[in-house]
Amino acid sequence: MATRKTKAKSNTSAEDLKAYYRDMLLIRRFEEKAGQLYGMGLIGGFCHLYIGQEAVVVGLEASAKEGDKRLTSYRDHGHMLACGMDPNGVMAELTGREGGYSKGKGGSMHMFSAEKHFYGGHGIVAAQVPLGAGLAFSDQYKGNDNVTFTYFGDGAANQGQVYETFNMAALWKLPVVFVIENNQYAMGTSQQRSTSSPDIHTRGIAFGIPGEAVDGMDVLAVKEAGEKAVAHCRAGKGPYILEMMTYRYRGHSMSDPAKYRTREEVQKIREKSDCIEHVREMLITGKHATEDELKEIDKEIKAVVNASAEFAKESPEPDLSELWTDIYADIPQEA
Repeated sequence: MATRKTKAKSNTSAEDLKAYYRDMLLIRRFEEKAGQLYGMGLIGGFCHLYIGQEAVVVGLEASAKEGDKRLTSYRDHGHMLACGMDPNGVMAELTGREGGYSKGKGGSMHMFSAEKHFYGGHGIVAAQVPLGAGLAFSDQYKGNDNVTFTYFGDGAANQGQVYETFNMAALWKLPVVFVIENNQYAMGTSQQRSTSSPDIHTRGIAFGIPGEAVDGMDVLAVKEAGEKAVAHCRAGKGPYILEMMTYRYRGHSMSDPAKYRTREEVQKIREKSDCIEHVREMLITGKHATEDELKEIDKEIKAVVNASAEFAKESPEPDLSELWTDIYADIPQEA
């Protein structure tokens, strides 16, 4: 686990700190519930949990504005919750139900919300990276100052299409923040064994793209780095790379026993670097919240998550007629 390379400012309000705590806790509890439903057979196929990485997406959403876009890989539940998508719709999609964001036809790995500017979790490794550059090009073409957050992992960073995209984004000065969520292990191989360069954020140097490594377990450090990156993009200076040094507590997916690392390693990170406990400690020591107040927040979050699970269970499976919908786009005649 990397040391903290970006120090957070201390000018965050107590209300903002509570909001970050609440948002990260929602993701944590939601993912824990998703793991339970998977074990019960209510979620099929693959299911990639975001437990441990919550500070990355919550911190970056704090640096975003309305109109900014985001897309990511198949480890996408946390990103959807952080940008304001309804937990009921997300959980229903995980369970393949009609009430889900993709009508139960996408499952855990493929969701979408035009309303929240969430342009999908993508099942093909690194496929979202050129798509993110395309979204950024769209905003540049329209002449607005929106930014696209394009998330991918340390494993995806070795894909060739990433560097083709870097070149194009730099050439056209596209307003895109490339967010590398470096959770150290890709699918199951440590970064040390799979990557020739230890600092992935420096790979943009060949294209003239600035980048930095950030403590992805510190939501305030993430927010500060995000604000710097989006300011760079909104000023028309082109793309920016943020390598978030983070860690996932569970396996690559629910079917991964994670035997490539020790339990002691995971426990050490949990005890010393957990992003939610870090904010909880700041709230308590700064007298911004009491133990009872934080327990009440946890109770409220659990109620939201339990309600999402019940909504998913009660929502019907898609009708067979849905096999024939959403195949082709409906193009207006005048187009």
